Amino acid sequence: MGKIIAIANQKGGVGKTTTSVNLSAALAAKGKKVLVIDTDPQGNTTSGFGIEKNELDNTIYELMLSECSIKECILNDVIQGVSVIPSNVNLAATEIELIGVDRKEFILKREIEWVKDSYDYIIIDCPPSLNFLTINSMTTADSVLVPIQCEYYALEGLSQLIHTINLVKERLNPDLAMEGVLFTMYDSRTNLSLQVVENVKSHLNEKVFTTVIPRNIRLAEAPSYGMPINMYDARSAGAEAYLSLAEEIINNKPLDEE
Repeated sequence: MGKIIAIANQKGGVGKTTTSVNLSAALAAKGKKVLVIDTDPQGNTTSGFGIEKNELDNTIYELMLSECSIKECILNDVIQGVSVIPSNVNLAATEIELIGVDRKEFILKREIEWVKDSYDYIIIDCPPSLNFLTINSMTTADSVLVPIQCEYYALEGLSQLIHTINLVKERLNPDLAMEGVLFTMYDSRTNLSLQVVENVKSHLNEKVFTTVIPRNIRLAEAPSYGMPINMYDARSAGAEAYLSLAEEIINNKPLDEE
């Protein structure tokens, strides 16, 4: 049965999409079968795999509105071992279109039930806000991975996110666990990065991944070529970091199980 990990943080620009694309590709490189679900109307994860997001008949938008089946909107083996449920700007209208629909927080969960046994991992890229789409992702997920940028305001908003995760756990998904906090855009040359890591660790009771994702030019370039980093430059520091993260996730037990 596939493990479902939502990658969430309501702050933008912290590396959610970079992590969704590159962690998925790294898990596939380790022989795992992965499904990536893009629940962000910006569709950057979709583009990150080289998919032309505005020329698709079936996306997660059509799926959420029951206009197609889940199998009809999965793009199989976009790269070896990784399939994608794509997204585009249409998704922004979903919440309005579903006003009054019963149990709409569980739409994605119901659909994923049909396919989750076909994958080792399902990675959900959440939008940068705590909205209906993020709640759907968290009711579907087994755990939440939180990327945090190594910057002065890293802790801002984190307590709100953890509060949301706990509310979803309390009211909608009692099995939801914290996969861990991932530091991104880490620069070992600056004291700030070191201070942020120590600061977050001292304030959090949550698991923090040993792997940190460095600031890396190759990592920043890869999306413009529609490739994960391990295909764009397998020897870069970014590629090595995501392989290391994949290894940690494969061996990871959420905090509650330890």
